[in-house]
Amino acid sequence: MFHWDGGLKLTKADLAVDIRRRQPRAFISHAHIDHMARHEYALCTPATAALYQLRLGRRPVRELPYRQPLDFGGLRLTTYPAGHCLGSAMLLAEDGNQSLLYTGDFKLEPSATAERAELPKADILVIESTYGHGDYRLPARDESIEQFVKLVRQTLDDGALPIVEAYALGKAQEVTRLLSEAGIPVLQHAKAYEISRVYESFGVDLGQFEPYQDKPRPGWALVVPPRTPTPDWSTRSIRFAVTGWAIDPVAKHGLRVDHAIPLSDHADYDDLFEAIKRVSPRVIYCTHGPDSFVDRLREAGFDAHPLGTPGQRRLF
Repeated sequence: MFHWDGGLKLTKADLAVDIRRRQPRAFISHAHIDHMARHEYALCTPATAALYQLRLGRRPVRELPYRQPLDFGGLRLTTYPAGHCLGSAMLLAEDGNQSLLYTGDFKLEPSATAERAELPKADILVIESTYGHGDYRLPARDESIEQFVKLVRQTLDDGALPIVEAYALGKAQEVTRLLSEAGIPVLQHAKAYEISRVYESFGVDLGQFEPYQDKPRPGWALVVPPRTPTPDWSTRSIRFAVTGWAIDPVAKHGLRVDHAIPLSDHADYDDLFEAIKRVSPRVIYCTHGPDSFVDRLREAGFDAHPLGTPGQRRLF
């Protein structure tokens, strides 16, 4: 039903899936740069289409709203929310004999800015497994949010500027919404701000935020892309990272921040198993995760395989 050609392809429809090089026809699960290219023709959700064209320019797109099947190239294609960022989608492909679910990047826990993930049943599951190591069992979302807001508020009370490092698409909007709900207004870097305007155009309320101009404001947090240099202000600043990698006690040193909060937009180790339980596949292929996760799945009785290993071409 699919094969590997420097990336995942649905064979019957000759449809590339999240391939980073230009393709005649491609499905884009979400608009992060490492999942898309300037394709000749792209299929994606309406929100992803808007973000894709914002980031890579006007391109031919066929929109696939959630839960509305499309017959395409001999397959029936249906998108479902992935919970990762605005417009992020899983793709269910059916050929009349069997079905395949491609998760893309996903998380099961609720999001402040994205529709919660839905996982339909499928025969074949291609699952993103970034946190496929047992060390990555994240604390409850509410606990991480409480810790984050408390530390940001403490920073402001101490007269310092909280600088939150967050990817311009997805995490920047999530932390903006969380801080704003806690009564902390946000200044956003220009890259995050233009994406936030797209979020608003799709009805996502991010609360009180404005574009960052040239200096901080007392009582406001600043949200910037990771590793953005700090201007030569007189104001003392405290840097935050909000990521699942923060579960590692030494993560903040590698990230070069003062505080690292374990709040992720990916499924953690336990939620990967929960996702598999919901889909109930007969065979599983794992991407973007450690090889040891495949071993753990096999030990648990699943027919599991790594996807994208060297020499793996038209095998499926």
